[in-house]
Amino acid sequence: MKIKLMKSLWGMEGAPLRENLERIAASGIYTGIEAGVPEPSEEKAFLSLLEEHGLDYIAMVYTSGPDHYASLEKQVEAAARLKPLSITSHSLLDRSGDAEQEEFFAKAVALQREVGIPIGHETHRGRAMFTPWHTAKLLRQFPELWITADFSHFCCVCESLLEGQEDDLQTIIGRVTHIHARVGYAEGPQVPHPAAPEYARELTVHVRWWAQILASRTAKGFPLTTVTPEFGPPGYLHTLPFTDRPVADLWEVCLWMARHLEESLIRG
Repeated sequence: MKIKLMKSLWGMEGAPLRENLERIAASGIYTGIEAGVPEPSEEKAFLSLLEEHGLDYIAMVYTSGPDHYASLEKQVEAAARLKPLSITSHSLLDRSGDAEQEEFFAKAVALQREVGIPIGHETHRGRAMFTPWHTAKLLRQFPELWITADFSHFCCVCESLLEGQEDDLQTIIGRVTHIHARVGYAEGPQVPHPAAPEYARELTVHVRWWAQILASRTAKGFPLTTVTPEFGPPGYLHTLPFTDRPVADLWEVCLWMARHLEESLIRG
């Protein structure tokens, strides 16, 4: 199975798109980007820059408003015009009721069939899939539902490295279409730096989860899995008190994680 490392544009907003794509392509390790859907007037230039730099695309969408499904449908249809490898969705809210969730995800599965592009509903704080047990429940209820796995959020919500939740995790691991490779810990969704020895256990546990996902997808015959080392800027990235200075360089943190993934999961 082929593994493609993607670079999120999150945290790179201060520079022009062309400059960011040049930097990503020049890294020699990333094969694409993960980013929001551009405005219709910007689609042509966006696609042209991706083609110029030989980069693939994963779209990010965020449901909102009084009708979350209408929000999803509009954004997915816009994303589909750009022919992304997949779509990552921040879907519904953690407080959305059972009836609303059932209706939303039933329609989301039908929309996925219609556009023919995998939609990974991200395991994210504040969204419907914010705990392992509820995510697993939804996946059992909707066999065609896919997720974007960001287990760092689970660690923060559950205030643990998910000990005792193996059954639900195995259900989730078998339904991943895309990985957000960020290392979380019991008290937060992002360690200051994944190379720091004081977070060696957290790194080992996350890499083990990601390896299980890749093994599951390989066993099922999927030809490709995409992975984004998605560390975020402040306030995900820790800062020094009174100065607001980041304790690490975000580009280097993501690049270290990408190289570690290449060594431990791709070449290893």
